[in-house]
Amino acid sequence: MSAQTAQPTSSTRAAQVPAVLVLEDGRLFRGRAYGATGQTFGEAVFSTGMTGYQETLTDPSYHRQVVVMTAPHIGNTGVNDEDPESGRIWVSGYVVRDPARKPSNWRSRRSLDEELAAQGVVGISGVDTRALTRHLRERGAMRVGIFSGNALPDEGTMLAEVRQAPEMSGADLSAEVATKEAYVVPAIGTKRFTVAAVDLGIKGMTPRRMAERGIEVHVLPATATVEDVYAVAPDGVFFSNGPGDPATADHPVSVMRAVLDRGTPLFGICFGNQILGRALGFGTYKLKYGHRGINQPVQDRTTGKVEVTAHNHGFAVDAPLDRVSDTPYGRAEVSHICLNDQVVEGLRLLDKPAFSVQYHPEAAAGPHDAAYLFDRFVTLMEGQRA
Repeated sequence: MSAQTAQPTSSTRAAQVPAVLVLEDGRLFRGRAYGATGQTFGEAVFSTGMTGYQETLTDPSYHRQVVVMTAPHIGNTGVNDEDPESGRIWVSGYVVRDPARKPSNWRSRRSLDEELAAQGVVGISGVDTRALTRHLRERGAMRVGIFSGNALPDEGTMLAEVRQAPEMSGADLSAEVATKEAYVVPAIGTKRFTVAAVDLGIKGMTPRRMAERGIEVHVLPATATVEDVYAVAPDGVFFSNGPGDPATADHPVSVMRAVLDRGTPLFGICFGNQILGRALGFGTYKLKYGHRGINQPVQDRTTGKVEVTAHNHGFAVDAPLDRVSDTPYGRAEVSHICLNDQVVEGLRLLDKPAFSVQYHPEAAAGPHDAAYLFDRFVTLMEGQRA
């Protein structure tokens, strides 16, 4: 975690503690401490989701990022023990405008600020998140620091510390968030297939969505080798979402190329889409401010259907939208695009059973327009078996 000298703080006391958010370009926002007090650093990004804050916080793809929530009211439903996407909060810091004074939901076990404090996550409230979001849209995602306490450093010192923090470009983070030991998520009902899932920062709902379709999922560490993948005798191979710069992911790319060589059905989500792009010979690049939230419009070009989808990515694949490309593994095309900015949101091979999407079809807490992609994966494995 990027939080430094973080201390748990009661919600009542934190509301009285001053806090400052400092962007690397010198823009400064003042507010009040939220969650733990102390200081933290990361990449400032914004999420447009009005719900699902618990899933956002526990998504490993947000590792080393300070998340700004554009929805003004956060924490209304508290925190429960059923919805986390992993075993901990991964964001480096959290920025909200109007935190709930008291959560109200029959599943709530504790308040959001209590959970942030317990896990040492430094946050800030009372910030004009609309102004901050507009600033990030115009200037782009950038490094940021949150400082809270009754004796804060001067502005020059805080800015200097922010500018010393590492950038997201060039960051190799998958191994920091992935499981260290392989584990199995059993199929629900009758087992139909076995899938080897390479964990680059997997969300808990992903193997669950596969298990619902009769798939036994063997979740493997990010460092898994080709031999590890095929030791489970998979009917298909999956590459998960995850944090960091895909340009650093040489090991997952080499494993994916070996899977493509063997012709095993392959599915990738988010970081897995970028890995497939690199495996096919395409480049990747950093988006100005990325796509994050649960209301992003994407078109499936194979059907023409438009889906409302969940996103969390700051990098994208640089592949041509207007033609089929020749790759070392046959013909490839862009299967999905974002209707906001024409960013590549999916790839598929025409001569091998492999495809990927840049967004999140497991989509907890929703939407569920893209759940059919897991069925497409099942169809590929059925076809290969036949």
